[in-house]
Amino acid sequence: MDIINNLVMGFGVAATPMNVFYAFVGALVGTLIGVLPGIGPVPTIAMLLPLTYGLPTVTALIMLAGIYYGASYGGSTTAILVNLPGEMSSVITVLDGHKMARQGRAGAALCVAAIGSFFAGCVATMVIAAFAPVLSEVALKFDAAEYFSLMVLGLISAIVLAHGSVLKALLMTLLGLLFGIVGTDVTTGVARFSFNIPELVDGIGFVAMTMGLFAFAEITTNLERTSGQRELLAEPIKRIWLTWQEFKQSALPILRGTFLGSLLGILPGGGATLSSFASYTVEKKIADDPSRFGNGAIEGVAGPEAANNAGAQTSFIPMLTLGIPSNAVMALMAGALIMHDIQPGPEIMTQTPELFWGLIASMWIGNAMLIVLNLPLIGLWIRLLNIPYRLLFPMIILCCTIGAFSSNNNMFDVWVAIVFGFLGYIFAKLECEPAPLLLGYILGPMLEENLRRALILSRGEYTVFVTRPISLVMLLLAVGLLILVILPAVSKKREVVFQEEE
Repeated sequence: MDIINNLVMGFGVAATPMNVFYAFVGALVGTLIGVLPGIGPVPTIAMLLPLTYGLPTVTALIMLAGIYYGASYGGSTTAILVNLPGEMSSVITVLDGHKMARQGRAGAALCVAAIGSFFAGCVATMVIAAFAPVLSEVALKFDAAEYFSLMVLGLISAIVLAHGSVLKALLMTLLGLLFGIVGTDVTTGVARFSFNIPELVDGIGFVAMTMGLFAFAEITTNLERTSGQRELLAEPIKRIWLTWQEFKQSALPILRGTFLGSLLGILPGGGATLSSFASYTVEKKIADDPSRFGNGAIEGVAGPEAANNAGAQTSFIPMLTLGIPSNAVMALMAGALIMHDIQPGPEIMTQTPELFWGLIASMWIGNAMLIVLNLPLIGLWIRLLNIPYRLLFPMIILCCTIGAFSSNNNMFDVWVAIVFGFLGYIFAKLECEPAPLLLGYILGPMLEENLRRALILSRGEYTVFVTRPISLVMLLLAVGLLILVILPAVSKKREVVFQEEE
């Protein structure tokens, strides 16, 4: 009954005209920055943070939260339509979402992304309301050793379950790890593999890399084709809603993605990105026909989109209940609280319950606004696909160039995008998926950091990874996946299932 009373109080706070208006503004701005490649929620929230100083604390947080989970949804739109993830968490959506668009199923892909995001957002908000303190205690059990083992399991899963050759997936993952360690060593502060280029001291920019690997590479590959083969649509779009069969195929992946995202969202460094990769891995692993993935499987859109939205929202748990930001956006949220003379941590629930429960209630309102905003826009978005490619690709190049430049206001990032566009073109010719490379790039620095931190805390004892139960279980799962692939019977079956397209 306490939860119900608290939620009633929260809706009383969130449903005021001022807070509803700012929830709408946050959801709208978040969707737009998700659609526009290269901007992202972190710089947007950082720019808007000073403007929130004149707002009430709960109103400011409601708007900033709307920007965050709105961006998590909006990033899927360009991922599906033009093979360009607007947000890091939408990288995995391009694998099947864009293939669905090319098959004339863009409406179904956008629709299932909207439904999955809405459902997952509502459930994740319920999880925050009911289990925030308990889940925070679970997150506290994860130390450096557990995070290292979690990253290892994620990388092994990417290799084992990648479409096509295991060797190619392994090499792509290793290449991603190499790209990920470029920049300043977080432990020693020494620049590594920067080749005395000042712009590489902070590492290779994610925005520039994704622009090149996906957008520029896709454009180059398309321009190689005959004029009739260049169009984004292989078949005309006949509908913008799900068929009953597609709905049945999507229902369980949305549920599983919501569960995974709700759990992984509370882990530092996890959030929406790791949740979407984990969901895709699970869906491909348990599918009756894994060869469908990467070729327009609707489950490959439904699961990750639900997971990234759930992960985006449950990442509020450690910040609100423990005062520990789980990612850069949550660090900015904590900064907003401190700016308003409120210390993030357990005291928020007891000393300012109207803030805690008002923010939670606003998430339901914000998710309802997202579905109202985006479902009517599906028809508008898919009309973009009917634009002739000779007119569309210069617009994509312009947006990508602006996005790459604006990420650091530096022309160097545009050149980085061009270089990765060339690499992406080579990878397409060699039939190598870029997803394992990006997963290696994202998880590599976290894997290295947690490996070194675990060894420092254990004074050089490598046994720390097998003496801690959670770490041991995840390492055993990773080893089990490798053994399964090595077994001759499984290997032969995999060659048939993941047969590469000629």
